[in-house]
Amino acid sequence: MQKQLPILFFFGFVLLLFSQQLSAQGCVAIRPMSGCAGTASNSILLGKGQWQVGANYRFYQSFRHFKSDTEQKERLEKHTEVINDAHSIDLGISYGISNRLSVSANLPFIYYDRSSLYEHYGNSTTANPEQKRFHTGAQGIGDARLSASYWIFNPEKHINHNLAVGLGVKLPTGDANVQDEFHRRKATDGGDSTIVKAADQSIQLGDGGVGISLELQGFTSLFKNASLYFNGFYMSNPKETNNTVNRIITANSTEIDKITEFHSVADQFVARVGMNYVVLPSKGLAVGLGLRAEGVPAKDLVGGSNGFRRPGFIVSAEPGVAFQRGKFAFSVNVPYALYRKRTRSVADIAGGNDANGIPRNGDAAFADYSVNVGLVYRFGGQKHMMDETSK
Repeated sequence: MQKQLPILFFFGFVLLLFSQQLSAQGCVAIRPMSGCAGTASNSILLGKGQWQVGANYRFYQSFRHFKSDTEQKERLEKHTEVINDAHSIDLGISYGISNRLSVSANLPFIYYDRSSLYEHYGNSTTANPEQKRFHTGAQGIGDARLSASYWIFNPEKHINHNLAVGLGVKLPTGDANVQDEFHRRKATDGGDSTIVKAADQSIQLGDGGVGISLELQGFTSLFKNASLYFNGFYMSNPKETNNTVNRIITANSTEIDKITEFHSVADQFVARVGMNYVVLPSKGLAVGLGLRAEGVPAKDLVGGSNGFRRPGFIVSAEPGVAFQRGKFAFSVNVPYALYRKRTRSVADIAGGNDANGIPRNGDAAFADYSVNVGLVYRFGGQKHMMDETSK
């Protein structure tokens, strides 16, 4: 058993490296929620009656525009890019009903800042000769999430491999209709004026729908102190659109305008695979490296897919490091984008080809990387064997 304890110890770090918020790095609007990175919950290794409280901070800045998988480099050259700065802190609490079954509740607190030219005076030097950039933003709580996770095999008997399934519900606690001021030129003298309308979908605090998540994760030992991990997550949002107005419909509105009248309540997904290695078992230090893919599909699994959305996905390399000592555990990982693609939405497809005969494809801004920092504390109940290794 002593030879197998490093595996258990490592597995705790797999958990920590996984416990990140899902928040796509840019205008592809995935709601930030802890656990949505693919783990069933951040308490999957809790003993019976054991509690865990934690916080996870995430930051990214998106500014690189893509149509399909082609970067619009001219946006940076002309300084017309949209810049989204996103900060979020997710607070979570988990409880071990047994050594195999645990439940969790999570609530994110979010701060978004978005700056652009096109949403205000415009990108062109004719409409915006001084190339003025203005800001909009959103601050507050995001969508809460309740989840449960269950290990298929008894963790005490299957320490070298296991598989867990999870089921969760997302509640629309975040404001999906945050309003802000947008700047306009006065027609009379060219002076500044403002109008109030909905902020961009990428910085809304919630999506306005109840979602159901199905989650799967597993691991298997490769060699001493090293293991292969994989996990997947899919959030289904049956509601088609919320009440947030994307554009005003008039008698002259096109079919595309009508499709994108309101914000879409979109599905979201993530998949991860990689390897973790316990560098210093006695010191509680582990490192990991994997691949991570996350995004928003063009069409939902259940329900309609109309409404305004920017579907797309990101594939990232995901290095990480974790440290555990006693009842505390700390982790940092930094997914770095390898491939980004803004896929065609329902509205893009309905729009057919442009004047040059090229299929219409909207754009989205993506980040180069994100930073994730997590801290958890466990107390009460029965300890897992992995807890003994951190003494």
